[in-house]
Amino acid sequence: MTQPTDTGRSPFDDLPGDLMIWVLIVSELLVFGAGLAAFLGVRLTDPAGFAAAQDHLHRAAAGVNTLVLVTSGWLAALGAQAVAAGRVARSRALLTAAAGLGVVFVAVKWAEYAGKAAQGIGVETHPFFTFYYLITGFHAAHVAAGIVVLVLVAIRARPREVEAGTAFWHMVDLVWVLVFPVIYLLR
Repeated sequence: MTQPTDTGRSPFDDLPGDLMIWVLIVSELLVFGAGLAAFLGVRLTDPAGFAAAQDHLHRAAAGVNTLVLVTSGWLAALGAQAVAAGRVARSRALLTAAAGLGVVFVAVKWAEYAGKAAQGIGVETHPFFTFYYLITGFHAAHVAAGIVVLVLVAIRARPREVEAGTAFWHMVDLVWVLVFPVIYLLR
């Protein structure tokens, strides 16, 4: 437990949202970090096979998804600013738009998975695809959870809850900004 400062305040008092959302965020970042580290470690054992498998990915769709999530994160941040300023209707609209872009992300990812399935590419095709499906699927599950969180905090539109919800959403953005280059671009 952290000791309060001389003013009686904890250093964690100024975190957006609640301390527990940060415990969740840090633990999720560690899980994704471990997954990406394992991916990179296994990649070292078969760089040519990983490069060949990577050529089956749709980099443009992943690039679009990157823009979608970054834009969504920006809208969520604007929504948090709006609720803090007492502009509840604007906050709700921005958070709903952010969640809507999350839905776009999931739809693009679903289309990408459907394309792989049509090519007969599954988790057992190559270790690259095992990691690809595990990491991007786990991320997509977080996007789906984040959509629900954004909708719920938009409905309630209370500053501390919106801060916590948008902090989670930014973690989802950050993870994708790390996943995208490692999975789709790194050769």
